[in-house]
Amino acid sequence: MELRHLSYFQAVAEELNYRKAAERLFISQPGLSRQIKQLEEEMGVQLFERDRKHVELTAAGEYFKREVDFILNHLQITQKQIQEIAQGKEGELRIGFLGSASNQVLPDLLQKLNSRFPKINTSLEELSNQIQVEMIQKDKLDLGFVRLASVPEDLEMRSVYRDTFSLVVPADHPISVDTFQSVGQFSDESFILFSSDYSNFYYEQILGICRDAGFSPRIKHKSVHALTIFRLVENGLGVAIVPTSLKEGYELNVRFMEIPAITQFTELSLIWKLENRNPVLGKVLSLI
Repeated sequence: MELRHLSYFQAVAEELNYRKAAERLFISQPGLSRQIKQLEEEMGVQLFERDRKHVELTAAGEYFKREVDFILNHLQITQKQIQEIAQGKEGELRIGFLGSASNQVLPDLLQKLNSRFPKINTSLEELSNQIQVEMIQKDKLDLGFVRLASVPEDLEMRSVYRDTFSLVVPADHPISVDTFQSVGQFSDESFILFSSDYSNFYYEQILGICRDAGFSPRIKHKSVHALTIFRLVENGLGVAIVPTSLKEGYELNVRFMEIPAITQFTELSLIWKLENRNPVLGKVLSLI
């Protein structure tokens, strides 16, 4: 078995179409078919169920795809890390984050990192909670900043910031900070919320805040991006409930009012994979 066999298998497993996979690999379709046949014969198992119209992975093929994805991704990471080291760097740390982490927590970490370990490079990507979890499990990210109640057993989670909730209203809304007493004052308003795709746990917390105030919110719009939510509020399309820390970093015509006397709070947590082999990860965790 050669490395190219794994690449050929991965392409077919992702495309489930020999013609498309061959075009992607810049080889002939008959040649690709022969390579997959050789791989199956060498392993002694059938990896694909195929006829004239369909190509599907067998159960063995499904398992093999997960392992091949891991192997090829790890090789790619290793190649990048050794290039960094050859250039005098210690390596690269790949960080996923929610937008709310970019206001304070993430910049604080990067400042410490640049000060203590200037030879560590970072790559940053804003992603949803679930995508961060999946990418960390697949070793495509090293760290993630999420808002989740729990994570799978192979991941570690540490709370790094506890936050209150605030109501966001247009700057000219008749209810001001001085007259704001309860979310219940907004029971007749339309609400703009972070989508449950952002975090189902977080979404349920928002609904719980409204239920505790005696009403169910009339949800007009949803988004996974804070700036989109704030723009909609700014244009009078509803009000929103968000973590209080999100008021930093935006120059918008909206007003933040911290919600008083509620039991709910939100935590930003750091997650990573216990079996992650990136040599710079341990150094960064010491800064958290």
